[in-house]
Amino acid sequence: MGKGRILIYVLLLTACTINYIDRVVLSVSAPQIVKDFGISTIELGYLFSAFLWSYLVCVLPWGVYVDRVGTRVSTANGMAIWSIATLLTGLSWNFSAAFSTRLLMGFGESSTYPAGARTIREWMPAGERGIATTVFNCGGYAGPALGSILMGFVVTAYGWRVGFFTAGILGFIWLIAWLVFFRQPETATFIGEEERRKILAERGGDTIPGSAAPVSALLRCRSIWGTFVTQGCAVYTVYLFLTWLPTYLQATRGLTILKSGFYTAVPYAVAVPGTILIGWLSDRLLRGSPVESGRRRTLVAILMLCSSGILLTPWITGTTLILSVFSISLTSIGGAVGLNIALLNDLLRNPANIGRANGILVTGGNLFGVAAPIVTGYVVSGTGNYDYAFLTAGILLLVGASVCLIFTRDPIAPEEETGSSAELAYKAAQ
Repeated sequence: MGKGRILIYVLLLTACTINYIDRVVLSVSAPQIVKDFGISTIELGYLFSAFLWSYLVCVLPWGVYVDRVGTRVSTANGMAIWSIATLLTGLSWNFSAAFSTRLLMGFGESSTYPAGARTIREWMPAGERGIATTVFNCGGYAGPALGSILMGFVVTAYGWRVGFFTAGILGFIWLIAWLVFFRQPETATFIGEEERRKILAERGGDTIPGSAAPVSALLRCRSIWGTFVTQGCAVYTVYLFLTWLPTYLQATRGLTILKSGFYTAVPYAVAVPGTILIGWLSDRLLRGSPVESGRRRTLVAILMLCSSGILLTPWITGTTLILSVFSISLTSIGGAVGLNIALLNDLLRNPANIGRANGILVTGGNLFGVAAPIVTGYVVSGTGNYDYAFLTAGILLLVGASVCLIFTRDPIAPEEETGSSAELAYKAAQ
């Protein structure tokens, strides 16, 4: 692999990692914030979900914006906005102020996946799409793994406000690196001509902004809805873990903030190399068959079935065993989420639609994800335990696996493209 693509891998991974460090600060800080603000378990659930509300509303407009202005500008703007919001959260004085800053953070963070997906389409040969997407997405597990330990220490030693200040500063450091190094492969000076030719020849299609189809046309494609629902069923579990895992460990295992941070890090740390391996494996399995065939869907479904092992949570008492089950579940769901994004890219005929198509996909994920912390708050408040919270997530994973197998079998090509060479290419791939 050329050094240019390695740099892009590093930038994508670290951006997503910082994105999730910013999200996990609140989870680690929850006991201190509950005490300082005097809020209930249900109010805490709403605070956990606040950034997802604006994320859900704004991710599709961000996708359109990414297609219009390109990845360099849109990514920089998104990182700047969410880093400012994270700093402001550290200055909040009550529930309402914290809720408002989390809404702003969600607005900025909703740029991440549309911009990242387009960057992958621009920079990576189609044969590397699986591993590229899972490396990018595994930042969603590296972030909580590092953030749980780092923020557990910072919050314990210096208080929850310093935790948010630290996370915000990390974002601005990354932003400087992005503006200094990132360019399109056509003009980047840090790659050789051989690597440039490989990228341009094998990435698939054109990537000129402004040639995209309307969102309404994409919404008439059956496979868009298949990936939409699949992502939602998967991301529900992602946000159950992301928002409630430290609190769950503190409440059911009697751990301190610092210890729960270390225990929370374990399944996320396992998921980082695990999801990368899954991405590599998916590319290996597809070698020799066109990615346009959409055969990646089978692995997505298998991974969701593996993740549904959290259905066993209510009957597991040992801490070591529960961490093992969570590690398998998070690794599997991390691979499924990343490969579902890659599957969308595989099925998408026109690369100019990648930002808005991923905006639709991520909207699906967060439509379900925004419910996870709220539903869990009500379930825990109403039952006094977490059993039904994990049962709900496990059932959704089974539904998502079925939807992926049944509803992602057609190319994603708006009506004006079907019947054209795009449709013929898909049929040939089958």
